[in-house]
Amino acid sequence: MIIREIQPKDAAAMADIVRQVILEVEIPTTGTAYQDKALEDLYTAYSSDRDVYLVIEDDGVIVGGAGISHLQGGEKNICELQKMYFLPQIRGKGFGLKLIQECLTHAKSMEYAYCYIETMETMTAAQNLYKKVGFTPLDRPMGNTGHCSCEVWLIKALN
Repeated sequence: MIIREIQPKDAAAMADIVRQVILEVEIPTTGTAYQDKALEDLYTAYSSDRDVYLVIEDDGVIVGGAGISHLQGGEKNICELQKMYFLPQIRGKGFGLKLIQECLTHAKSMEYAYCYIETMETMTAAQNLYKKVGFTPLDRPMGNTGHCSCEVWLIKALN
C-alpha cells in the first residue's frame, strides 16, 4: 500500500468511500462531510498551495484518504484535517496513524501553526487515534465548516 497525493482519477472513488463509510457507521448525512460540495471533485478542492489530499492506494485501488485545508472561517494559521475515511479492510492496521503523520507534515510545511479536526461522538476509534498523535479536546467548534452534526472538536499545535 502506498500513500500519495490525490489524482483526478481518484476523486470519484474517494467521494464514494466517504459516503459509504458515513452510511456504514450510521452518522447523519446532513451536517457532515456527506454533503460537502468538495466531494464532487476532491482533486480540484485540494489544489491550492495550502491544501493537500492524500489517498491510500492498494494495488491500484483507493481504500482511504484524508486532507489538509485552511479552516473555513478560521485564522490564517489554522488548518483542518478533513475527510479522513477508510474502507473496513484497512482499519486497525496503522494506516490512520501514517496518514495523519503525513498530513501533519504537509501542514507544517504549509506554515500552519495549528490543526483542527471535528468528528462524531460515536467514532471512538478515530478520537483515540487523534488523541494519540496529540490532539486535545475543545469545548466548542471552531471556524465555519458547515458540519453542525459533529459533536467532538479537537486541536493540535504543530510546533
